[in-house]
Amino acid sequence: SLCSAMARHAGPRLPLIVKNLIPTLSSVFDSQRITTTAFFAELLSCNVVNDLLLLETVMDNMTGRQKDPCTLVRMLVLRGLGNIAAGSPEKVRKHGAKLLASMVNGMDDKDDPHNLVALEAMSSLSKLLDHVEERDIQSMLLHIAIRIRPFFDSEQPDLRQSSIVLFGNLTKFSQGDGEVFFEQILNGLVTLLLHLQDPKPEVVKACKFALRMCGPSMGCEGLCDMFLNHLREDRSLHYGEFMNNVCKHLV
Repeated sequence: SLCSAMARHAGPRLPLIVKNLIPTLSSVFDSQRITTTAFFAELLSCNVVNDLLLLETVMDNMTGRQKDPCTLVRMLVLRGLGNIAAGSPEKVRKHGAKLLASMVNGMDDKDDPHNLVALEAMSSLSKLLDHVEERDIQSMLLHIAIRIRPFFDSEQPDLRQSSIVLFGNLTKFSQGDGEVFFEQILNGLVTLLLHLQDPKPEVVKACKFALRMCGPSMGCEGLCDMFLNHLREDRSLHYGEFMNNVCKHLV
């Protein structure tokens, strides 16, 4: 892309380019706001923003567009903030609370009929989780789990996949609030088991991942071992036999 090429070959010119582009984030024309937000989103995936001390400036201007009337701008804002995990992972910890709040706001977007903003929020949050402080995610854990649960059954495969992958990633933080999160696992368990037969392979893969991640929190060693052994990505699943054995453990 133009942005990554500029990051590689025209680094010293970027501060002036960014300075001149910032006013267009407030343009009356959707096309200008979309183009500039897309450029900044890509820029945040490049480490050069850190080297040129542009990260905070670009990030602050992006978060300022979270209430933009254009759905595409709001979506691109979240994509950019998620890209910080690739471009400046060490900075995610510093700005963790702010970034997480942006993702949660994106999931709660009320003017998002096709769930584009929510989809971007979920996939970006999954990228950020490896780099945030546990205390920052802990206070939002339950809200996020409850918010994404309806997407498990969405008619859109990408929403099913992103929400289920995010749920699997959230279980890493469930130990501090085990009992409360255990309830969320139980609420989603039947759906995750049913979607092991989803017509879309990427959703099946997401379910296998989420169930493997949930296993240790289930309080049943046999069930945990089953999830780890039978739900490996590279292993085909005999669904009927698997479900018979799962039900025995659940009983």
